[in-house]
Amino acid sequence: MFIKQLYTSCLSEAAYYIESNGEAAVIDPLRDIETYISLAAERKASIKWIFETHFHADFISGHLDLSKATGAPIVYGPNTETKFPIYLSRDGEVFPLGAVSIEVLHTPGHTLESTCYLLRDEQGTQQAVFTGDTLFVNEVGRPDLSSGNLTKEELAGMLYDSLHSKILTLPDDVVVYPAHGPGSNCGKNLGPDTTSSLGQQKQSNYALNQPDREAFIKAVTDDLAEPPSYFSINAKINKEGYESLQEVLVKGLKPLNIQEFKTKADEGAWILDTRDPALFTQGFVPGSVNIGLDGRFAEWAGSLLPFGKPIILVTEAEKEKETLIRLARVGFDTAEGYLEGGFEAWKRAGETLDMIIDVEADELAMDIPFDENLVVLDVRNETEYADGHVKDALNIPLGELTDPGSMAGLEDHHNIYVHCGGGYRSVIAASLLKRQGYHNLRNVSGGWSEIKKQDKIKTEKDTSVLN
Repeated sequence: MFIKQLYTSCLSEAAYYIESNGEAAVIDPLRDIETYISLAAERKASIKWIFETHFHADFISGHLDLSKATGAPIVYGPNTETKFPIYLSRDGEVFPLGAVSIEVLHTPGHTLESTCYLLRDEQGTQQAVFTGDTLFVNEVGRPDLSSGNLTKEELAGMLYDSLHSKILTLPDDVVVYPAHGPGSNCGKNLGPDTTSSLGQQKQSNYALNQPDREAFIKAVTDDLAEPPSYFSINAKINKEGYESLQEVLVKGLKPLNIQEFKTKADEGAWILDTRDPALFTQGFVPGSVNIGLDGRFAEWAGSLLPFGKPIILVTEAEKEKETLIRLARVGFDTAEGYLEGGFEAWKRAGETLDMIIDVEADELAMDIPFDENLVVLDVRNETEYADGHVKDALNIPLGELTDPGSMAGLEDHHNIYVHCGGGYRSVIAASLLKRQGYHNLRNVSGGWSEIKKQDKIKTEKDTSVLN
């Protein structure tokens, strides 16, 4: 028996490849399926089953393309309704895989169709459980991502019942393989590891140590942050289907000369620049939004870019395909090409440029006392802000900057100094502000990590939020 976790850090997502005697199963595949096909070919195995734990909200699954490429059926748990063919399994149904087997454990709570898969080895011993978003390391799945007319409290109650009747009855040495790791928005605060044992989770997971059902419901529903806006869109796409990734690449991998690029921009296409933020601030095509590939690119793209609108790309050399794949992972199929030659070609042609001025934290410290129009804009989330911020700073979390109403506190005469935790999010924010007509901007390099070192900058905490 062979098990491989295939982890994608920028999405905090884990897919799984399981193999026995030349037969393989894939659980929760990403949309770019070549990894699974190549792994099976390398190991001289054929993919027999594609298991889905639920309708994922934070990424587009590769189930359709992988099934088309391999002929393997897509298996969902009970209560699943789709607009494409699936194998609808029964609770307790067992699927053979070489000399091992995989049992369906229907575990509603995160969503109604949520299902875990129990792996038994060649001797029939319970070896591992693939828990999807039902159970994470030190956390459980959030119960507020919508399943019909049920409330989050009703779903949390179902999650309690599922965990206690299906998961906690398994032996302590069973390995827990969840669908997500730290940084995922599918739970409140996932632990630092991407695997665990059930025994460890029984000891360390707060949700599994509540005294009763009511306490569990309160613990998992309290202080839930708003889910990213693209979650409902991705869940719908996963349920209803999508065009193949190959078709998306054919449309998007089209080089555009400068005039073609300008025409599409004039017609309303969003310009997405995926270069490193440090390069972007030095010069960019006016109107561009920067989301650097080296950060949590797909997550921020899903949260900030409009679905259904055409997108044109500015990337570093040879990064066009990677950009398209990572956009497709969160449901963007509307890219119509990329700027041939990148930003350097635009600059050489003498086209109009824009830029964002970077300043160090010590320069901010010098400017604050002397500029009555200076506004510090902190784009970290509310908890980060509460834990320490520049006195009188305006807090607008990055995910809210696409809402014009969120910027009521910003006026034309303000000199806006934007910062986040380390610099990645603040450049995204500055590019969005530029696109919306705010030009008196400075980006504070190093963000809060450098600002808090400045003795001359007054800071404060919001203990009411932290408590």
